[in-house]
Amino acid sequence: MEGRAHAWLGLIARLLTGGVWIVAGALKVTDPAASIAAVRAYELLPGSLVEPVGYALPAVELVVGVALVLGAFTRGAAVVSALLFVAFIIGIASVWARGIEIDCGCFGGGGPKEDAASSYPWEIARDVALLIASLYLVVVRRTRLAVDNLLFPTRATGAEVPDPDPVEQGS
Repeated sequence: MEGRAHAWLGLIARLLTGGVWIVAGALKVTDPAASIAAVRAYELLPGSLVEPVGYALPAVELVVGVALVLGAFTRGAAVVSALLFVAFIIGIASVWARGIEIDCGCFGGGGPKEDAASSYPWEIARDVALLIASLYLVVVRRTRLAVDNLLFPTRATGAEVPDPDPVEQGS
């Protein structure tokens, strides 16, 4: 795929993944008790870590989402995004395997929920797709309309041809 196509696909991946993180974080940040309850419902972390993770997770999601949407420090944000999606996939698969029926808490809420297991395949598929988008952002060199293009301009070398339209360069 040509560099320009990668750059536009990267923009789409950035906006989609970042938008999901912003919505997820925004829905949880105003209700830390529900966020803590959602983390606790997975029964994966020691009790001493449940509250710190429950408080921190919405803020981390918002920061990662804003960074991706703006295209600021994109690779770092994409790495954190990918790690979070791996953790969420493991968490959902874990409760599914253990027969625990909970609302994933992905977009607020969380805790016990009747017939929740029927949603687990969709939740895992969604997170796998977003994980792939995050990994793509780690690999792709530049995306369109990214703050990174202003912060870290590229220099043309003999091996690469500069983009004739610097406004459309991306990270």
